Amino acid sequence: MTALLEVNALRKHFPIRSGLLGLETAKVYAVDGVTFDINRGETLSLVGESGCGKSTVGRAILRLFPLTDGEVYLDGERIDNMPAGRMRAMRRRVQVVFQDPFSSLNPRMRVRDILAEPLINFGMAKSRRDLDERVAQLMDQVHLPREAVHRFPHEFSGGQRQRIGIARALAPGADLIICDEAVSALDVSVKAQIINLLAELQDRLGLTLLFISHDLATVEHLTHRVAVMYLGKIVELADRRALFGQAHHPYTRALLSAVPVPDPTARRKRMILTGDVPSPINPPSGCKFHTRCPFVFDRCRIEEPVLRPVGDDRGHVAACHLDSVPDAVPAAA
Repeated sequence: MTALLEVNALRKHFPIRSGLLGLETAKVYAVDGVTFDINRGETLSLVGESGCGKSTVGRAILRLFPLTDGEVYLDGERIDNMPAGRMRAMRRRVQVVFQDPFSSLNPRMRVRDILAEPLINFGMAKSRRDLDERVAQLMDQVHLPREAVHRFPHEFSGGQRQRIGIARALAPGADLIICDEAVSALDVSVKAQIINLLAELQDRLGLTLLFISHDLATVEHLTHRVAVMYLGKIVELADRRALFGQAHHPYTRALLSAVPVPDPTARRKRMILTGDVPSPINPPSGCKFHTRCPFVFDRCRIEEPVLRPVGDDRGHVAACHLDSVPDAVPAAA
């Protein structure tokens, strides 16, 4: 499989300014050296607690703000420094589905106009009849009735609005869709329907997805690979089965231990983390996770671990100094 998207050493630091002159006094290290790739037709899930930088990664790929450092390649072509005049073609190929389906849709536009807008912008309809037919096909793809195109966003439920958001992302023929917490605002049953829809569209259209979420239970049913982020860095990256079956990093294990178990009689060892996530303005030295890790030792406080192969799967990497992580948390923790 060939990589559609490649992200190399991506960094995004936001300056903090103060005083009358607006001088920079500190930085927020939102994303601090993230590297991954996504193959064609694959779903990579980017997961982690709120504030870990996963949404910033998605927006950096979309070029919603300039990067501090790093490189982004789409289909082998570098896009992070692409001139504005050439960005239009890239915009058509990379689309996004936002978290809140209501605020991401223009409340004054009917669904027909919302879906027609990207088709018109990219010159993808030859006539009004062709435009209407393409809009109707988009409604079919997301399983909404064609006659609903004459309604406004407020006349739909949350799940239906998210289907409209997905249809809008599909409209220009996108190769890559970034789903930024696309199901976190939905009810459980509706969330499952949207996940199934995305899986169906991926199979039918060969879509490539970057699925950003904090919910590992949701991720398990959609993804091919998972990248776990903590404080601006990827701490573990693995195939879905390897990560959910043999997670290596203590942070990943803590996240997995918090996922609800369908069987109420089943017992699971919880790994409860103490303390709060450190500030991205002043991250700790060494391993960023050492302030909360129950297995911390001296090396963790001094030397920052790098991603290295772990486990039996060739693509399974983790940033941890431990060769193996104990199943039990030390009593002193």
